[in-house]
Amino acid sequence: MVNYRRFMSPSFRSKIFLASFLCVGLPVLICLSVYSYLTRDAVEEQAITNAQKELSLVEENVSNLFDDMINVTNFVQFDTELNTILKQKSKEPPNNSPQDYESYMEDKSIRKTIENITLLGEKSFVTILLQNGAYYTNYAIYDYHPQNYFQTEWMEQLQSLSGYRSLWVGAEPTVFAYDRVDHPYQVSMARTLRDVNQEIYGYVIVTILETKIRNVLDNQAKNETIMLIDQTNDIISSSNEAMINKSLPFGQQLEAKNMSQTIQWNEEEQLVTMTQFPVNNWKLVSIIPYKEATQNINSIFSNVFFLLFMSFVLFFIILVVLMNRITYPLKELNTSVQKVQQGDLSFRVDVKSRDEVGQLASSFNQMIIRLNEMFEEVKQTEIRKRHAELAMLQSQINPHFLFNVLNSIRMTSMKANDMESAQMLMSLSKLLRATIGSTNEMILLKEEMELIQDYITLMNKRQRNKIVWITDIEKEAETIFVPRFIFQPIIENAIIHGLQQGEGVISMEATMNGESMQVMISDNGRGMNRETLTKLTESIGENIFTEKSHHSFSSIGLANVYERLRLSYKSDTKISIESEENMGTRVVIQIPARRDNGV
Repeated sequence: MVNYRRFMSPSFRSKIFLASFLCVGLPVLICLSVYSYLTRDAVEEQAITNAQKELSLVEENVSNLFDDMINVTNFVQFDTELNTILKQKSKEPPNNSPQDYESYMEDKSIRKTIENITLLGEKSFVTILLQNGAYYTNYAIYDYHPQNYFQTEWMEQLQSLSGYRSLWVGAEPTVFAYDRVDHPYQVSMARTLRDVNQEIYGYVIVTILETKIRNVLDNQAKNETIMLIDQTNDIISSSNEAMINKSLPFGQQLEAKNMSQTIQWNEEEQLVTMTQFPVNNWKLVSIIPYKEATQNINSIFSNVFFLLFMSFVLFFIILVVLMNRITYPLKELNTSVQKVQQGDLSFRVDVKSRDEVGQLASSFNQMIIRLNEMFEEVKQTEIRKRHAELAMLQSQINPHFLFNVLNSIRMTSMKANDMESAQMLMSLSKLLRATIGSTNEMILLKEEMELIQDYITLMNKRQRNKIVWITDIEKEAETIFVPRFIFQPIIENAIIHGLQQGEGVISMEATMNGESMQVMISDNGRGMNRETLTKLTESIGENIFTEKSHHSFSSIGLANVYERLRLSYKSDTKISIESEENMGTRVVIQIPARRDNGV
């Protein structure tokens, strides 16, 4: 039970340690967590960057292979001399027809040209196949007969191409008998040869062995797999030969617009990076396990994180030791306070430090001394308290005595048939009782009207000229609570300043407007000119009611009304004054409709 209470009400020292941890430790932990979260993104970004760099090197080498194929095709298609011979040959009988010497030399020149244009680049198989069946190659026809190209599945697609467009054929079984064993697949590029009328007279086909591409892909890290795929995600070349001519297993997971992304494959997260060749829209896809891609970078970040964490632990230990030394005097001070609480006023705090805790201990000792000195003063205070209670009782008795005396005088006047004096005494008695005999601040508007009526009755008895009092109060408004005597200062101003204690008419109207009540008090006195009214209105808006005024209204009386309304209703009240010189004055007050006295 004790431990539970201590846990629910920790000591000041515990609060300091907790505050230190919250102010220092918690931000550090948050920073470390954010650092860990941000480094994950940085690690992934760096891994992607590394993968893209490696893939760009592979792309460059594969592009060189494609460029060599394109260069051969371009030479055949655009060389003027070669094209002239080929166009002429396309109109002659096939190669197996008897040839004259000139035709023989032209064929030899074509084959020599094909041999020459393939010497500089990678070895490739070049085939020029004319529509009449004539052909020219840089390989022996017993390996593969060129006219067999007419039977391929893609020949019809090649014939449908227009202009200089090329057809790229993905991995096919190698057709060249000599290379078929060591190189099971080949990759080809084909283009049509057209005359000035855009009629096809022949075809140029450049073929390379797929192993040339695979050799480029195999030169990467052991844990990285790079594949060459076509537009339909079919694998053209891969470091894993078994995957060639198969569909990319995770092709559906790839986002076409995102060239680097992470996917789940083989029950492991993989980092996939892609790049596209513009010449044929084929893609290179790099696949590397995410853990292996980020292993080295993660190791660096983990070491930094560990050093930061150990630095925080060391710093916190030092903080605990320092805070314990700093708060030890507070523990001693607490022990002293408990002794004093038990009644031992002779105990003194023994803390000699010169800091705030030492000053507090010194002040505590001075307080104990002062307590002993105040014991005697308490007795005198008790005596003065009893005297004050007696005086308060007397102040409660005096008003009642005054009311009883006034009532006795009223009864005597009535016995003497002096009804006018009796009426005045009754009105005065009611006003005095309402002023000093009641504790309720809020009264009904109906009761407030009765008090105003008594006030006007007394004022009419004091002066020669009588005041005509006219009221027009809605029935619902009579049940609204208002501050006691809130309208009396306005009535007094109207009598003294507006009517100048002469005869006249004062009227009061009260109407309901939803949840608010509007009270309008008017007189037919001398009123105010525009300048005076403007100054008074501005003073109301600015709450300036400290200076005395000789205008048709007393600023002191208005200050009393305004301040009481502001205290009672806050800002939900409005006061406006309308007046014209020699035409009287009207005060309009709008207040919330309060239907209880707030007690």
